[in-house]
Amino acid sequence: MEKLLLGFVIGTGIAALAYLARVLNRSGAVAAAILGTIVFGLGGVGWAVVLLTFFISASALSKTLDAKKSEINQNFAKGSRRDAVQVLANGGVGGALVLLYVLVQFIQPNSEWLPLLWLGFAASFAGANADTWATELGVLNPRTPMLLRTFRRVPRGTSGAISLVGTLSALAGSALVAGAAALSTGLGWTPSVGVPLWQQFGVIAFAGWLGAWVDSFLGATFQALYFCPRCEKQTERHPLHGCGAKTYRQRGLRWLNNDWVNAACTLSAALIVVLFGGLFV
Repeated sequence: MEKLLLGFVIGTGIAALAYLARVLNRSGAVAAAILGTIVFGLGGVGWAVVLLTFFISASALSKTLDAKKSEINQNFAKGSRRDAVQVLANGGVGGALVLLYVLVQFIQPNSEWLPLLWLGFAASFAGANADTWATELGVLNPRTPMLLRTFRRVPRGTSGAISLVGTLSALAGSALVAGAAALSTGLGWTPSVGVPLWQQFGVIAFAGWLGAWVDSFLGATFQALYFCPRCEKQTERHPLHGCGAKTYRQRGLRWLNNDWVNAACTLSAALIVVLFGGLFV
């Protein structure tokens, strides 16, 4: 209970700072406080380091490059301030894995699943960071991106579009979280994985990067995409575009919005690292 209370204090404090910095809106701050309580209170220092590495680096990029993205922000479903659904889409898988880890540890303290759950947790945030870095830094690519489904040039900000800068940024973002996870393991703050740290780093970074590719694939194929007749632009926004005009579905599954795609990114990264991690651990 003491650890959980400490986690609540730390998680709430960080969420409040993020709200004041306009990184989160009110619902996002509440969700972040709950997620922080779970990760900080039940996971511990190493788990918190991974979460904070993602949150700080992703938020810093979003704030720094917000002006650069001003022309395409109206095409995204939501603004730069994350709400509760966005927080859960990026951190819900990680939070669930912390709870599962605690449950498994209580039932079977020496379970072989414990290190895999830790790897899955780290990979989920590596995937979230890879996707965020690709989105934020991809706008710096000198040429317009290509749609993953057709490999045709499309406007910046199009769901499922890829570029060289975005792809490399995704790998860098994933590697940053993987490095934080490996460092935490090296310092004894996480469960012992039983493999060299470079292998742990590699499998987490690779899984997170693949998670970002899953995100791009879904964005290019099945994610709902709408069209604004006034601006004559594709957009994720519905029912109204940023200009105020009504948007119409152009393709994709109506229920599959960007939040579900982000959740699929983190879940796939966690599943990939559990699969590959099982070959080493």
